[in-house]
Amino acid sequence: MILAVIGSGGREHSICKKISESPKVSKIYCIPGNAGTNEIAENIEIDLNNFKKIKNFLIKSKVDLVVIGPEKPLVNGIVDFLEKEKIKVFGPKKISSQLEGSKIFTKEICKKYNIPTANFTIFENIEDTFKFLKSSNFPIVVKADGLASGKGVYICENLNDASEAIKEIFGGKFGESKNVLIEEFLKGDEMSFFVICDGKNFQKFQTAQDHKRVFEGDKGKNTGGMGAYSPSGLINFNLEKKIIDKIITPTLKAIKDLGENYKGFLYAGLMIKDNEPYLVEYNVRMGDPECQTILPLLKTDFLEIINSCCDENLNNLKIEWKDQKSLCVVVCSKGYPEKFQNNIKINNLKKINLDKNDYIFHAGTKKNNGDIFSNGGRVLNFVTISSSYKESRNNILRLINNLNWSNGFFRKDIGFKVIDK
Repeated sequence: MILAVIGSGGREHSICKKISESPKVSKIYCIPGNAGTNEIAENIEIDLNNFKKIKNFLIKSKVDLVVIGPEKPLVNGIVDFLEKEKIKVFGPKKISSQLEGSKIFTKEICKKYNIPTANFTIFENIEDTFKFLKSSNFPIVVKADGLASGKGVYICENLNDASEAIKEIFGGKFGESKNVLIEEFLKGDEMSFFVICDGKNFQKFQTAQDHKRVFEGDKGKNTGGMGAYSPSGLINFNLEKKIIDKIITPTLKAIKDLGENYKGFLYAGLMIKDNEPYLVEYNVRMGDPECQTILPLLKTDFLEIINSCCDENLNNLKIEWKDQKSLCVVVCSKGYPEKFQNNIKINNLKKINLDKNDYIFHAGTKKNNGDIFSNGGRVLNFVTISSSYKESRNNILRLINNLNWSNGFFRKDIGFKVIDK
């Protein structure tokens, strides 16, 4: 089969790598890809907003199946567009993708279908928002309504923090924002819960916990993700049943009631308190860096899983996992998530020796005359699977130290809640 993977980050590199392990794959294209995908796929430079150009390339190249990595093309309707052209594609359609595209859309579903989540209020202008803030109990959570690359969420400890957040959101930091969402602050432990859906049925697709804050100890600004580990240390039989019964199943029913069938990954960002789950947000694709953490644990042929979803026969497939622990540490450009420099050479990458349980997934990289340069805030993902989180982390830190990239920084404490307790 000839496949195309849409996207350019660490998630897409890990998807390309896992798909390449299938004996059924003859060729992979990555649109647009990065320096890492270039090693296992052919990178094709096409603007992801140009659906027509993507379609023309897919038809010309006789691509059998397209896998959509990032959220933006999903929210903008790339699946609907390609399906009209009779191109086989894995990912949810435009209406379903509003679960991530609009936090208000999701909150309204939660309210209608009694899905446990934080209490919330929606505001359409800065004046009314400020009035509400003055009588609020802190901490509170302030969210931009639309896509914000994982960074449009503010945990505000006081009125000043909240005021700054509101100014940034209505000021256009994350694109045009007509609405802002203010939520109560839920205390508990975060967890990522993944399912994969074929439009009729779904199966669990592992759990993970990520670290969003930029500094060690989970301090500082939110990022797209500084690292993650899988499986989550929180998951147990009773909790999993509650997540499925109270959150996943009613959400998929809500989508069905809108006249849609959900196909693709569904990622529930949860807060767990006293073994009870609360929905924080949905993503309509694999997380990043959770994907890089989860896929190395997968034993079942990934292409077979994706095909079974497209063909609506997921129930006939058993998804099997390695009984190991996976941990990922993200190496970022200095200054991320604020201002940072691109196009900085990464000298020692080729000198790092990886064994079969070690992975380096490229995120923000590009190749120029045989050398690899940084091309984003999150640059490289180091992943190790082993018998323990501590062993995985120790090995990753050794590998990153061998990289010795002067323009990079990373968190040394990823997984501290399961390693240090």
